[in-house]
Amino acid sequence: MDYPEQLDVIGLLPAGGQATRLSPLPLSKELYPIGFQAIGEDTRLKPKVVSHYLLEKMRLAGIKKAFFILRPGKWDIPAYFGDGAMLNMHLGYLTVHVPHGVPYTLNQAYPFVQRSIVALGFPDILFQPEDAYTHLLAHQATHQVDVVLGLFPTEHYRKAGMVKFDATGRVHQIIEKPLETNLKYMWAIALWTPTFTQFLHEYVQSFAPDRELPIGDVIQAGIEAGLRVEAEVFPEGSFLDVGTPDDLARAIRDLTPDPDHST
Repeated sequence: MDYPEQLDVIGLLPAGGQATRLSPLPLSKELYPIGFQAIGEDTRLKPKVVSHYLLEKMRLAGIKKAFFILRPGKWDIPAYFGDGAMLNMHLGYLTVHVPHGVPYTLNQAYPFVQRSIVALGFPDILFQPEDAYTHLLAHQATHQVDVVLGLFPTEHYRKAGMVKFDATGRVHQIIEKPLETNLKYMWAIALWTPTFTQFLHEYVQSFAPDRELPIGDVIQAGIEAGLRVEAEVFPEGSFLDVGTPDDLARAIRDLTPDPDHST
């Protein structure tokens, strides 16, 4: 695929969280094994960690470079993925030392992605379809917008960034974890241009961090500042946050082969 202005596309995977909802864990939650895979010519099934699914989807869209952004101590992630050869990708690792939310985590990558298109994904989230990032890249290339949000249907609006958008796909509002809403779609992945990367960088520098800042709030501020944000809607898509015990149990059930039907 020819990307707009031939800009490089780089994946960002924020992994700075404490996993308090699952603690204690003997490993970073991004490395929790869910399901199995065959590696290379070895047909024997090996455990597949949760963040591998996200990286596979990025790679399917032609994204060959990505950064994990870690808090200190989560060294098991680079120890596991290394340089990314198992995915035929180039992986790098950055550290974050501020506890004020995902925007600050993402801003650690600013010097490395400020002239690239960014593909954002959360490494503790499972979603479908497999080609979601391909659709986001095609949308951006066609419409030349600043941000494309991948939207998924959800009934759990109190845990999500809910999105108000019109029939043309133009996003008008993002509401973080509303107590009540008629909105049906949440955003779970995103793609943006250097315009939003710069906006994010300047916004977090000017924000007084008296609370944790959701990334949805920064995108909303971008909308109010005149940036063009559009939605790529996956009405048949699915979304599962394995950072909660209930959803982790569900993911394990869904992605673990039934021994009675295995070959």
